[in-house]
Amino acid sequence: MTDGTGLLTRMLQGLPHARALGLSVVSAGDGVAVLSAPYDPRLVGDPETGVIHGGVVTTLLDTCCGVAVLSAGNRPLSTATLDLRIDYMRPARPGIAVTARAECHRMTRSVAFVRATAWDADEDDPLASAAGAFMVELAARPAEGEGAA
Repeated sequence: MTDGTGLLTRMLQGLPHARALGLSVVSAGDGVAVLSAPYDPRLVGDPETGVIHGGVVTTLLDTCCGVAVLSAGNRPLSTATLDLRIDYMRPARPGIAVTARAECHRMTRSVAFVRATAWDADEDDPLASAAGAFMVELAARPAEGEGAA
C-alpha cells in the first residue's frame, strides 16, 4: 500500500457511512480508485433473494468516484458530488462482495469528471455503471514570483 492509498484509507474510515458499510480501498492512485463493499446480511434489500440493497451500490460508486478524484495528480484538498448518474444493469449476486473501479478522466480548476463500474464475481459482467461530476477544491498556488516557504 502506498502512502497515498494509506492516506485515502484513513480518510475513508473517517466517513461514518463508509465505515458502517465496511467499504475499503483496494487501490488508489493517478486518478483511479478501486473500492470494495463486503457482502453483509444487514445490507440486504430483498430478504427473499438476499440481494444487497441498491443504496449500498450507489454509495460504493459515489465514494469510489470521490476517492479517484482525490487520488488525481493535482491532489485536490476536498471533493463533493455535483451530479451522479447510475445505470443498474442487474442485481448483485447474494453472498458476494461488490467492487467498484472509478477513473477521473478530466479535471478543471473546479470540476472533476469521473466514470465508474461496479461488479461482483466478474469484472466483465458489471452490475452498474456511473458517470459523475465532482466539485474540487485545489490547493492555492503561490502568486507568480512567490516561492513556497
